[in-house]
Amino acid sequence: MSNLYLSGDPAADTLLESEPFALLVGMLLDQQVPMETAFAGPKKIADRMGGLDAGKIAAHDPEKFAAVCADKPAVHRFPGSMAKRIQSLAQIVVDDYAGDAARIWTEDDPDGAEVLRRLKALPGFGEQKARIFLALLGKQYGVTPLGWREAAGDYGKANTHLSIADVVDAASLDRVRATKKKMKQQKAQRG
Repeated sequence: MSNLYLSGDPAADTLLESEPFALLVGMLLDQQVPMETAFAGPKKIADRMGGLDAGKIAAHDPEKFAAVCADKPAVHRFPGSMAKRIQSLAQIVVDDYAGDAARIWTEDDPDGAEVLRRLKALPGFGEQKARIFLALLGKQYGVTPLGWREAAGDYGKANTHLSIADVVDAASLDRVRATKKKMKQQKAQRG
């Protein structure tokens, strides 16, 4: 049983907890779809490919991998473009981290700023997504390099409900959604 509550599906959450590459792919997919849909995506891929191996995904024929991602239910509302990003991410994990995604945050004992730098170098990980993922690592995955909270910015602060990093159950998911909705309203009012 998983301690994570990111997808709402215990089997998908168990994969996210046990497989760092799955967590990374879930975060990559977390845009323009509900958080639960994004973090359920790695389990769909794993079920369809007999596992979630970065090397196997990187080497997979791009058209066939796009079909894996598009198969119903699709892993994302834009399965073709996301398939390309997932394969690019997998290739970097293979080339730079010997196929082990956890090395992004463990290799050479990096501090929080270095982990953030490494995350921002990944395809699909801009400043905000990298900070959120670093906060997720620290708050829920037990990865707490020196300075991680500072590097994660507001997302790293304790007792917040800003992002997926703060979702631990249905109630906290509702609080994160309410916070996001309020922030969007405030942004719209400013113009």
